[in-house]
Amino acid sequence: MPGTPSKLQRDAARNIVTKYLKVRGGENAIIESWDHTMPMASAMVDEVRRVGGKVLLVHNDEDAWWRAIDRKQSKLLGKSSAPEWAALKAADIYVNFWGPSDADRIEKLPDKPGNEAFAWNWPWYAVARKTGLRGVRMTAGFVTEGRAKRWGVDLGQWEESLLRASLIDPEEMARSGARLSKALSRGKKVRITHSNGTDLEVALVGVAPRVHDGRPHPWDKRSSPSGMLENIPAGYVDCVLDSKTAEGSIHANRRTNIWWNWHAGAALEFADGKLASYSFEDGEEEFSRQYKNGTAGKNRASALTLGLNPAVKDVPNLEKWERGGASLQIGGNRGLGGTNGSNFFTWFSLASSEIAIDGTPVVRAGKFL
Repeated sequence: MPGTPSKLQRDAARNIVTKYLKVRGGENAIIESWDHTMPMASAMVDEVRRVGGKVLLVHNDEDAWWRAIDRKQSKLLGKSSAPEWAALKAADIYVNFWGPSDADRIEKLPDKPGNEAFAWNWPWYAVARKTGLRGVRMTAGFVTEGRAKRWGVDLGQWEESLLRASLIDPEEMARSGARLSKALSRGKKVRITHSNGTDLEVALVGVAPRVHDGRPHPWDKRSSPSGMLENIPAGYVDCVLDSKTAEGSIHANRRTNIWWNWHAGAALEFADGKLASYSFEDGEEEFSRQYKNGTAGKNRASALTLGLNPAVKDVPNLEKWERGGASLQIGGNRGLGGTNGSNFFTWFSLASSEIAIDGTPVVRAGKFL
């Protein structure tokens, strides 16, 4: 049986339901969980009902999922049932907890069965775009024993950090994001510096920045294909870069923790708009393998993310969220409205950075000016 939700889980669930999702009485909600996230999912069920919402809890049994993989039924897993599609079409709210939890096994799953098992994903988004659904993806689902061991972090502290970052008022982040977005919308060049030797200049391309304060809204044409869902915890501004412009160097002081890519201590040099050289303290071999197989555009700076969440400080999976930090993405950026179509992308994060737009400082030592 799932454990009882902790007070912190209940507090975070209440904040998400009332301030982020803004669930109203009578709305229909789907909460989709795996075994390891059932306590938090239970807290979400309570909070949706507290405000008068109607809720369907979907429990994915991990052992059963892996048994289907072992029976080579990945194609069947990728085909959602008729009742699932019917529920989605009737839903106003959707809460997703990432899974399954066996990080080592999922990351070693060959591409073919992995792609087949999750083939429902893009058809799901297509339906959600039509129905007006709004929802959140719960990063708490990434908190697993396997990842904590692999990344050398304390499991309990990691979960607590994620939950505390979910207690931040989204309005606070929205105000900071609006100021940065206004400056970025008017700017041409961004310079990022740091006492660790970072001095990098990149160019904006004129695509409107996207502020992610965690409050989802039904999909519209200005959104990405998955724009009806927001990540929780939240708090960052994305802006598309001119992939032809990048000069200087960046030395990351935060790890990049993505389930398909992990690296730390990155040092990158750009010249004539291209990535000229790179080195890593950890993760260089896997980065090099993926980078080698990347298509055109993989060596171009493609997006800049500025963090907004004041509760985030060196939290795995939330490196881009840290308030006052800057994260540089290379590779594909079409999901953000750009034109770089590379099949490769990753990012490099720098906390406590100094950022200037067209020569005017907007962030100094990680603090907004």
